[in-house]
Amino acid sequence: MELYFPLILDGATGTELQKCGYDGSICEERWVQEHPEAIIDLQKRYIEAGSDVIYAPTFGANRVKLEENGIFNRTAEYNQKLVKLSRRAVEEAGADRRILVAGDIAPTGKFLAPMGDARFEDLYEIYLEQVTALEEAGVDMYVIETMMTVADARAALLAVRAVSDRPVLISFTCDEKGRTVTGSDIAAVLDIFQGMGVDAFGMNCSVGPEDMLRQMKRLHRYAEVPLSAKANAGMPITADGRTYYDCPPERFAAVQYAYAKAGVCLFGGCCGTGPDHIRAIREAANAFKETPLNPVELIGKLPLATEKEVFPLDPSVAVPEPLPCDADLASALDEAGDSDAQVIAVRIDSPDELDDFADAQYAVRKPLCIVTEDAEALEGALRAYQGRAMYDGGLPEKVLAPLSEKYGLIY
Repeated sequence: MELYFPLILDGATGTELQKCGYDGSICEERWVQEHPEAIIDLQKRYIEAGSDVIYAPTFGANRVKLEENGIFNRTAEYNQKLVKLSRRAVEEAGADRRILVAGDIAPTGKFLAPMGDARFEDLYEIYLEQVTALEEAGVDMYVIETMMTVADARAALLAVRAVSDRPVLISFTCDEKGRTVTGSDIAAVLDIFQGMGVDAFGMNCSVGPEDMLRQMKRLHRYAEVPLSAKANAGMPITADGRTYYDCPPERFAAVQYAYAKAGVCLFGGCCGTGPDHIRAIREAANAFKETPLNPVELIGKLPLATEKEVFPLDPSVAVPEPLPCDADLASALDEAGDSDAQVIAVRIDSPDELDDFADAQYAVRKPLCIVTEDAEALEGALRAYQGRAMYDGGLPEKVLAPLSEKYGLIY
């Protein structure tokens, strides 16, 4: 399915449901099933206001989040029932245009070593379970949103691609300096995921519309895919025991013109926004002019990235003598990070060495080149590595091309 732009997304769910009586005493995914009229009415109002895409209320419906709320062995059931509520909202709205229902996917809250004890394949299996249910429920696209770590988002994207060819939007949350909670630069994150073939990339939540605009302008210089902006209605303010947001629809919509100039094609709102904000965006969208993609920072460069930083390098960059993949790899990578070389190379001779590589890859501080003649070892390393790597070796095109499409490998 092809997406057409500009595409108007929906606004906040949680802060709007609070106006309907949701108090957070139980998880939102359970509450909306007990109060289906609340989510159906809200989504109908978003459609009437101009949303082309509504997010099924499946944000926290992965196994980890459900179990944290005392809900066990019901992941498939929850996701399918929640998608049905959004389908009902679309039907009752009776719009004269196609409305897409997006399967909404959230962070697990788990971290890879050294920040946590999760394994990448554990994250993948968690997301695969949810995505399989969403695909069976018939969602039109996927939104992997409010992401804070590259590992969570990569696992979710690979899970989607394992069962679906539907469009995927990945959206991260970061601070006003463009850094995620784990210190990744949002430009590096964009480079990683556009290399993996995501259909659109953007930001949501995080900050108000003006602060997000600064990052959108910077992302435009790296973007080879359409950008998405779903800011909060300003920053939350607490007074008299309640929290509110101070960015009215008119001011929120006014920033969208600048978003469009910065390459944004998907427009919506996050916390504190409601149907009035979406209506204001829809009215403003009549004057939007699509800005051509122009990734000036990447043109003629190798778009390499670690998990933390983006490194556009000259294609003639020299590959140094590779480091052996053994128990001392982390120390060797750390030392190589202080060298004059522009690239760090690691030789992986067999899949048996992948555990050492996975344990050490957090120490990569410069662009990584994987050197191997073993196709299985190469894919295993690319799966474990949370950046965007290049390859040096003699494996044939028929091996490398699929890995480039799936993991963003540069060869």
